[in-house]
Amino acid sequence: MSDPHSGHHGRHKGADRLPPRADKRNLFQRLVELMTPGPDSRDQLIESLADAENREVIAPESRMMLEGVIRMADMTAGDVMVAAPRMDLLDIDAPYDELLHLVIDTGHSRFPVYEGQRDNVIGILMAKDLLKLQRAPELNLRTLLRPAVFVPESKGLNELLRDFRSNRNHLAMVIDEFGNTAGLLTIEDVLEEIVGEIEDEFDDKDGESSIYTLADGSHRVAGDAGIRSVNESFAARLPADDFDTIGGLVAHELGRVPRRGESVALGGLQFSVMLTRGGAVRWFKVTRAPEAAAGDDGA
Repeated sequence: MSDPHSGHHGRHKGADRLPPRADKRNLFQRLVELMTPGPDSRDQLIESLADAENREVIAPESRMMLEGVIRMADMTAGDVMVAAPRMDLLDIDAPYDELLHLVIDTGHSRFPVYEGQRDNVIGILMAKDLLKLQRAPELNLRTLLRPAVFVPESKGLNELLRDFRSNRNHLAMVIDEFGNTAGLLTIEDVLEEIVGEIEDEFDDKDGESSIYTLADGSHRVAGDAGIRSVNESFAARLPADDFDTIGGLVAHELGRVPRRGESVALGGLQFSVMLTRGGAVRWFKVTRAPEAAAGDDGA
């Protein structure tokens, strides 16, 4: 069979002196060729990405995102969800002022709404829709609710991200094998597994304090906060000889990195995990442990 491009040989002779076409390959094409014939395991693939970064084939930010995509392939909704005890929910029968206070206090844009029991989620309320009640009190809160999406704990994050993108509903309720509410998950939680934590107005900036007082009197403490700083802030006596950060101490006491929603009592303080990222705790909610609070009242 004749070459369909044979009539253009003259025009293409000069093309031999042009930069190789490979120079115009995109990141994915270069990455695929780099790893041909290909690693035999996920760990080898991640090692190949690190090697590509060292040889300046890809930028550090690209490597981190690609690693996030690879790791996310094996993760499920249950791995990154906000556990049920830690969820901020709205009661359909609560007074408007109470609802508004909770919305302002937590700063979320979407809230599951329940009726009767917390496990009975009947819909999702957009925070901005709550303002409609202030301007038109005759409106019924139920009319403002959007349908809640329920997914099993075993649902893969890849599939869940596709669902979020297609249905434009960016919050899903996670249920366990018995149909009970296990937690919730947002599109931000999924994306942060790829790009790292998405900073917001509540996040630490430029090395400012890593210990914040919340409206309910509890505190939000960064996982990398120094143990000595925590001791000073809470008048506690947590051991500071073997570990520098509170996240390291809590993980050591538990024997593993705790998941969101889990709590650990140390030195009269209760550390509840608010957010984990990259195999470490990003934020704790810290309160006085029940026994410590009882002792203070008795004093």
